[in-house]
Amino acid sequence: MSGLQRLQVWIAAIVVSAGIAVLPALAAGTQTFTGKVSDAMCGAKHQEGIDPATCVRACVKKGAKYALVVGDKVYTLDTPTQAEKDELNKLAWEQATVKGTANGDTIEVKSVMAAK
Repeated sequence: MSGLQRLQVWIAAIVVSAGIAVLPALAAGTQTFTGKVSDAMCGAKHQEGIDPATCVRACVKKGAKYALVVGDKVYTLDTPTQAEKDELNKLAWEQATVKGTANGDTIEVKSVMAAK
């Protein structure tokens, strides 16, 4: 095999490897999650003696991000628009359906609505 052929094989292997690395990200796409709207500071447990919805709103007002409690897992919600934040505020400690892309413990939110 000539040096040029080895170089071509090497470049082809790199291109194929890069393509395989990108596939999981493309396959993930938009997902649907249903759970209780909370905040990232308190998660599934809120301060005793205070209504959980009030606690969620107070924590967010103090700078916490919204979160979604799905079973035992708490996802931090990355909400790019004010409309999504307003909807989450209305749905504090209620069941909601969030569409978005999960990356570890964070969901990049595309839409929020009350769960049916």
